Amino acid sequence: MYDDAAENASVFDFDEVADHLLEQGLENSPSELHGCLCGLLAGSPPGQPEAGLAALNRALGVDVHGELAELLMNLYTGTAAALEDDEFDFYPLLPDDSVELGARTAALGSWCRGFLAGFADAGAAADQREAALPGSSGEVLKDFAAIAGAALDEDASEEESENSYAELVEYLRFAALNVYMDNSGSPGPPSGGRRMH
Repeated sequence: MYDDAAENASVFDFDEVADHLLEQGLENSPSELHGCLCGLLAGSPPGQPEAGLAALNRALGVDVHGELAELLMNLYTGTAAALEDDEFDFYPLLPDDSVELGARTAALGSWCRGFLAGFADAGAAADQREAALPGSSGEVLKDFAAIAGAALDEDASEEESENSYAELVEYLRFAALNVYMDNSGSPGPPSGGRRMH
């Protein structure tokens, strides 16, 4: 299941990040922030974690401090390492399977919106707005824009909806890795992606 794999791959807790955001009066989703960090990393070489926070502020207009700033700097560093990992052990930060599917679907959309904002900011900072995107990045970004507006299919069964969600999460994982690798020049993940654990 996605949950088990994500748990093993990441020490970052969705609910902990959400609690810190609430404490600081921010309405952003942890998924949106993580997506933004991923987009920033995919669009430009990893910098210092403080630079990641500054870029996050530019892309999403969030100003964080204290424990949340420290947590997000660690998330930035951990995400950069996951994107570089040869085992393709990268996972988007999303609520676990105990959360109602509608909320998980909304978080998936938030993650995609964050990724697009981060990637756009990284491109603007690198002054690459006119440059053609390498590899399959352009198609992936179009897909992310479509997923950002995704909603539950009211006519689908619960099992069909869960399966569709799991497939989208798996697609997101490898699509984000592909954009990162297209832009960093690293060899990409195997085509078709790996199966979930």
